[in-house]
Amino acid sequence: MFDFLNVNELLGAFWMTVKLTVFSALGSLIWGTLLAGMRVGPVPIMRGFGTAYVNVVRNIPLTVIIVFTSLGLFATLGVTLGAADDLKVMNFRLAVLGLIAYTSAFVCEALRSGINTVPVGQAEAARALGLSFGQVLRLIVLPQAFRSVVNPLANVLIALTKNTTVAAAIGVAEAAYLMKGWIEDYAALLPIVGVFAFGFICLTLPTGLVLGWVSKKVAVKR
Repeated sequence: MFDFLNVNELLGAFWMTVKLTVFSALGSLIWGTLLAGMRVGPVPIMRGFGTAYVNVVRNIPLTVIIVFTSLGLFATLGVTLGAADDLKVMNFRLAVLGLIAYTSAFVCEALRSGINTVPVGQAEAARALGLSFGQVLRLIVLPQAFRSVVNPLANVLIALTKNTTVAAAIGVAEAAYLMKGWIEDYAALLPIVGVFAFGFICLTLPTGLVLGWVSKKVAVKR
């Protein structure tokens, strides 16, 4: 029943999924935090940009964004992200870029909800002491906001892990790409799907449990 199973190929594919998740999560956290800062900032142009970005990107299918990074950025505009000589590396980087562009919109909204839980009086007191908006955001608001949105960010991370399967659309050899190949080569649909489903459960379930525990430990007492 499991004649198709090649452990090295399987581990390699899921390692690619882990790398996609880690790099995309870090980039999404940085860009999503900047977007959240724009959305609550005092500059109308920046607020407008942040709002427009989130509303537009959240309503575009991830597949469209990932395919655009390959056909639009690379094939049409010639963007290679410094990996023109290695197609596999370039596709990986383009996939990470697309995942960051998409996931950061959800990180932004999760973080903005956390910012809204911080009492306005704290920010007003900090401004009265002479702190700039950036200092208030960095020193007062964001530390509390992050502590209050660990669970929502965990959900975004789990969704990102599953969304990495879309990278198969541009040839990134992650788990879904290997699953598709095995399904085409072997007459064992249910066992193959079961193996990959179990693999994703092993990636996402511990993430949810660990970050749920962290959320309880760092929760802000109101």
